[in-house]
Amino acid sequence: MKAHRPPTPAPFVAVAGLSARLLAQSAARAGLHVAALDTFGDRDTREAAELWFDIGAHDGDGSDGSGALEIDRARLVDALTRLARLPGLLGWVGGSGLEPLLAQLSRESGLPRFLGNDAAALAAVREPRRFFALLDALGIAHPAVSFERPEQPQDWLFKLADGCGGTHIRAAADVPVSASSVCAPGYFQRVGHGRSLSTLFIAARGRAYLLGFAEQLTCTVGTLRFVHAGSLGPLDVPPALVARVQDALDAVCAHTGLVGLNSCDFLSDDDSFDVLEINARPSATMTLYETASPDAWPAGLLACHLDACRHGHAPSAASLALASRPRWRAGQRVLFAPAPFTVSTAFSDACLHDPQCRDVPMPGARIDAGQPVCTLLVRAASLDAVRPALDAQHARVLQRIETCEEPDHVCLHTHS
Repeated sequence: MKAHRPPTPAPFVAVAGLSARLLAQSAARAGLHVAALDTFGDRDTREAAELWFDIGAHDGDGSDGSGALEIDRARLVDALTRLARLPGLLGWVGGSGLEPLLAQLSRESGLPRFLGNDAAALAAVREPRRFFALLDALGIAHPAVSFERPEQPQDWLFKLADGCGGTHIRAAADVPVSASSVCAPGYFQRVGHGRSLSTLFIAARGRAYLLGFAEQLTCTVGTLRFVHAGSLGPLDVPPALVARVQDALDAVCAHTGLVGLNSCDFLSDDDSFDVLEINARPSATMTLYETASPDAWPAGLLACHLDACRHGHAPSAASLALASRPRWRAGQRVLFAPAPFTVSTAFSDACLHDPQCRDVPMPGARIDAGQPVCTLLVRAASLDAVRPALDAQHARVLQRIETCEEPDHVCLHTHS
């Protein structure tokens, strides 16, 4: 009689970033065990993960769910070192907020395998002098850049190359004249024209497999005018533009060796295509495509990222075909706190059970004015229906904050 073999346990994967929620949920969707490392420790992150590590650069132990908007390198390295001992760990995936640390982490010993772009590929697209020189060599259009402060700074921006989320962008006029020569991570870029769009793609074997296009949403928070506030998509874009983007990203992938999930931010008026930057990591827009085309990505997009990084596999032709005909359109929008408040249990519970809320803060977390509270996620049959649905959900959660502001208040709206 044939001996019965117990089923092989699902492997572990670690996901890290300022917020690891979307990566953790996508990994869980693929049937993987998840260790999440981030700065917020939101409730839905912890629900998707079997292990959570606080890597925020803040005081305290993080047990109350309070977070920071910066990653502490020592905490990250310590957590990864501990996870390296996990049996069956595939490796770790990095999300947003890790850009300033990845070059150093690539030289650390004793860490798990990094499932993403290697140091050379990262440098090729994240070091401004190299990246824009590559675009020029390939004949790919981009807004003018300068590595010295323009004499007439109007209509120019200053960007930190290792920043994310729009908090690294400010008006060039705000940069002191004394800073005429900019250190390596910074550069000036002329303000471009057109819609702010992005495309998410999987890089494999020197090619880019486009998953869709999205509109980028920004807002002003304090003196920051270009803070990432969400995205809408998938968009229908003209075939000629798709072809131009495809050719450009194929060329970039062939010259840089990018792998896995990446995104390209660009400006377009349907005819033009001006590249702003490439984010060499999984983007928050992956949620849009998983939501809009669940039949195309039944195991989630992180599974496709892992297949590309570990085995060089491209997404299947069937999945790409389904993704090109999305069943839904989706939108996500970050809700920023209009005033400081403490998250009550009632508010946290209401958001956790609301299918249109993500990144749900822990009870007791203190959220300052202008900090993110949660992410709103909706889907509808058309983009015209997505926009008012996001507005309505935004109003509902704002009202929920008011009615559940303090821990001893009773929440009047427990579900939207």
